[in-house]
Amino acid sequence: MAQVARVTEHGGGVWSIPVPIPDNPLGHTLVHLLDTDRGPVLIDTGWDDPTAWDTLTAGLAACGASVSDVHGVLVTHHHPDHHGLSGQVREASGAWIALHAADAQVVRRTRETEPSRWLDYLEEKLTAAGAPEEHLAPLRASRASGRTRLPGQRAALPDREIVPGELLDLAGRRLRAIWTPGHTPGHVCLHLEEAHPAAGEGLPGHGRLFSGDHLLPEITPHIGLYEDPDDATVTDPLGDYLDSLERVAALAPAEVLPAHQYAFTDAPARVRALLRHHEERLAGLLTLLTTPLTPWRLAEAMEWNRPWEQIPYGSRNIAVSEAEAHLRRLVKLGRAEAVPGSDPVRYQAI
Repeated sequence: MAQVARVTEHGGGVWSIPVPIPDNPLGHTLVHLLDTDRGPVLIDTGWDDPTAWDTLTAGLAACGASVSDVHGVLVTHHHPDHHGLSGQVREASGAWIALHAADAQVVRRTRETEPSRWLDYLEEKLTAAGAPEEHLAPLRASRASGRTRLPGQRAALPDREIVPGELLDLAGRRLRAIWTPGHTPGHVCLHLEEAHPAAGEGLPGHGRLFSGDHLLPEITPHIGLYEDPDDATVTDPLGDYLDSLERVAALAPAEVLPAHQYAFTDAPARVRALLRHHEERLAGLLTLLTTPLTPWRLAEAMEWNRPWEQIPYGSRNIAVSEAEAHLRRLVKLGRAEAVPGSDPVRYQAI
């Protein structure tokens, strides 16, 4: 049965296509189409799924194009709901794929590393975070079965690099890459430095911003650890994210076109709200850390969008990673520290 796409025309040669994400409460990824003098360029592509592919191709048709017309793909970050269909688009059209070097390295590493190595690493990380035995047992079972394939192992390798600060090579358009690490190490926003089509109606601001997952109208993006089994560098993803928010606020775009939910205005106000949210959350974690806690216990005590016992298995791993990212930020700020000799490691407020 043919898919019926609900596309939105944003004016000035920009459309959005909602591409479904299977079994995910987000519902869909907004794939954006940008007309250029050499043909349409996609910003993200959606999840690698037959229904998603059918919806994407139907959406392109609704925009007056076809997948074979696509000239290039700009990927805001490596997550599968953004990069998943990039390879299939390239196969169908010969389009190039561009990604920031840091996320290109994640794709390369994920493709080349044996699943058992990732499972070993995840088990080690969760053990160190204080995860209970009943949570670790499924990882051991997956490793023993030898049938595990991790998300992203089929992701396409890019053939171009998105270089921060540079204008992208798009005929007839002015699109500049803004490096916004935090959600991933190589996340980028893309600033369309052209007058907004509604500028004559008094809409303030400077151009439009394709914000990926960095800036969303109602959702606070997940900020977890940057994972690499072969790199012990202590990163600060939350610090990266907060700095990146300030960078985006300074652009003051007239409109933000995110990869989820809907387009919105007043980016600086949204940035201020997110900065307040993280300041309040860090303060709340310091209160919890008056009693020394492992990252797992801290994640259990944190406020989520549902009670801890209702959070699915995989989402608990993500929650613990987010708790650890916040702990690293507190440690870097000198407001928390590891309890000497604790195993698994516990943290306490200073």
